[in-house]
Amino acid sequence: MAFLPYRSRRDVLRAFTAGVLCASVGCSRSNDQKAAGNGRFGQVKLALNWVPEPEFGGFYAGRENGAYKRAGIDIEIRGGGAGVPVLQMVATGEADFGVVGADEVINGNARGADVVPVFATFQTFPQAIMVHASRGAKNLADVLTSGTIAIEPGAPYATFLKKKYGFGKANLLPYDGGVAKFLADENHAQQCFATSEPIEIERNGKKAQVFLIADEGYNPYTVVVIVRRALWEKNPDLVRAFVRASREGWRAYLDDPTAANAVMAKLNTTLAAESWNLVAAAQKRFIEPSEAERDHLGKMTLERWETLTKQLVELDIVKDPKAPSTYLVKLEN
Repeated sequence: MAFLPYRSRRDVLRAFTAGVLCASVGCSRSNDQKAAGNGRFGQVKLALNWVPEPEFGGFYAGRENGAYKRAGIDIEIRGGGAGVPVLQMVATGEADFGVVGADEVINGNARGADVVPVFATFQTFPQAIMVHASRGAKNLADVLTSGTIAIEPGAPYATFLKKKYGFGKANLLPYDGGVAKFLADENHAQQCFATSEPIEIERNGKKAQVFLIADEGYNPYTVVVIVRRALWEKNPDLVRAFVRASREGWRAYLDDPTAANAVMAKLNTTLAAESWNLVAAAQKRFIEPSEAERDHLGKMTLERWETLTKQLVELDIVKDPKAPSTYLVKLEN
């Protein structure tokens, strides 16, 4: 099971800040494009910030089971990768919808990208720090004050951890996107997605202890679908139809990921065949925390956005942010 460097997605923010032209990412589009038929809304483009993997499973499920087609949408899904500026692509109309992190939405709006979040896939932030279970760490503070830690220092969650705990005498290394160093060194800890790398560790005969960043008080929505405000104002029916279809797709994927996984596996051969369903099962609790959430997939609250905005300001990551109330829209008719 080969995991690509998830956290390279922070390049999206850096690309936006530097003003990278959308035209420059044409070569990053994958071949995972498939229209569902001629819908009344026409073709709609969804740009992903990474390659096809289970974290996007609901969108593929919605395409494959006809949810988007029934909503009148001919969906084209563009796979992403490191450095693809999804937020800018949406803000400038290169893509109709895009997938980013909640912190990117806040930062992007503060920098002039007029985008609107409409669907938050992961209700719990799956980012975590993993350590060898053999170390017997009692809490994350134990992990962050000794040994070696591979982490992306510029990531907002890393800044949050540094402010909360400091890193003591720990030896910080840049995160390289793999697990080889972790497997070779019992004192090596690293960032991970709780739904991904720990599975790889177990497949290699080791046991990882995982500490969620969300449990420490930093819990941004993840795999957030955005749309530019101009499109929302011009065609709110399209946006609402897209959200309903996405919710239907995610419901289908959470109930049975097999069909969508088979499609994505052909587009991404780096993920071991046996891992697709394992990852899908592991991420379910982050997308649907409880049975009560079955009918509320993708929902967001103003309070969560306000909390995250305040944290980003306190961490000196965002300056002069827009109030979330100015870009959270009422999706229900």
